[in-house]
Amino acid sequence: MENDIKTQFYRFLWAYILVALSACLGNVVDGIIVGNLICEDGVSAINLAKPINQFIFTLHLLINAGAGMLVAYAIGQNKLDDARRFFTRALSLSVGIGLLLAIVGGLMFPEQISKMLCKHEQILPLTREYTDILLIGSPAYILMWGLSTMVGVDGSPRLVSLAVIVDNVVNLVLDIVFIQWFGWGIAGSSAATVVGHLVGIAILLCHWRKPENRRLLPLFTTDGMGASLKQIISQGAPLAVASICLTLLLFFANKIFMSTTGRTGIFVFALCMNLLQVYNLFLSGTCQTLQSLGAVQVGKKDDEGVRSVIKRGFRFITAAMVITCLLVFLYPQGIARLFGCDEPEMLTQSVPALRVFALSFIPFCYIYVLMIVYKLYSQHRMALFISFALSLTVIPVLWLMARVVPQFIWYSYLIAYIIEAVVIYALHKGRHIQFQLPA
Repeated sequence: MENDIKTQFYRFLWAYILVALSACLGNVVDGIIVGNLICEDGVSAINLAKPINQFIFTLHLLINAGAGMLVAYAIGQNKLDDARRFFTRALSLSVGIGLLLAIVGGLMFPEQISKMLCKHEQILPLTREYTDILLIGSPAYILMWGLSTMVGVDGSPRLVSLAVIVDNVVNLVLDIVFIQWFGWGIAGSSAATVVGHLVGIAILLCHWRKPENRRLLPLFTTDGMGASLKQIISQGAPLAVASICLTLLLFFANKIFMSTTGRTGIFVFALCMNLLQVYNLFLSGTCQTLQSLGAVQVGKKDDEGVRSVIKRGFRFITAAMVITCLLVFLYPQGIARLFGCDEPEMLTQSVPALRVFALSFIPFCYIYVLMIVYKLYSQHRMALFISFALSLTVIPVLWLMARVVPQFIWYSYLIAYIIEAVVIYALHKGRHIQFQLPA
């Protein structure tokens, strides 16, 4: 039994890590290429646009993370009609909300959104060019991430891996083609990401070409529509709340760093956020694995299986964080130069900032994984509390540090996450919470 779970864990894990490449490393690749082919301000512009990207990802989590868990529960209980209904409703919501966001954000109010993100005269035009394409392509983002989740849950993680690899290769190649050959500038970087997602979607749809994979073919029915939508939103809410709080954090952090540290600081902060994307690559893969494989074990009422999945999740995320931190501490200026940085002031300021942020993300990752554990054991209030606390705690700490001791502003994230960890521990002990499956 233990060996079977181990095999399944790593099969799901590597598939979901590759899925996370689509959501996490797309921006990193864009930043590296833009920094080298355009300028450092292009990297800052991409970072200023990240609240939009994170908001789109939030919509995906609200719809597909919750539906993915419900589909996994249903498959574990062999209730295939329920699984098909949840999949169909998630797919419909993904397409509908993606189109709505493209029309409202990308076609009706693109200028207003860009000015909300950035007011710096030198960086604003680059931010506008990037976000316009990002918003118009939002249906491709949501659908790519959603189909990746469902195809993985349905037992085809290798196809998901292939789709995401091809997606990112296309993105990488077209970044260079659109920027350097076509002369599209930073808009070409955004367009390359959208085209990559479209190619990935086409590959994922091949999952249903095989007859044995058609158990999740769409089942269009209005029976129990309200109840199923409520279940989907309820299941996805903790992750979505955490993500929307992260959207707010990215937005306000950009504002605070821009006003406190200026053009140099916002570039260094962009480097730190790209570092977070690397951590998030492993974190997202671990959490998606815990949700999918852990949910199947919960459906089977296998407490030992759930604990085995959780234990392996914590082991993996610990190893990933140790390796990442070591690389950051050894080569901070190398990371800055990777993004095209050659200004001495930016290089100097990036060294302590990157090292501090590398440490800051350690408690962040543990707290995030713990939120999934609480969710698996139906401790919904604790999961929801962590969802809010993960990002909202940082905003007041960051604001206070900027006002009182701006020279230590880079420590804001670390201080906030330590405070959160202490509060979570106190609540866990005070409420006498036990990790046990419901009877």
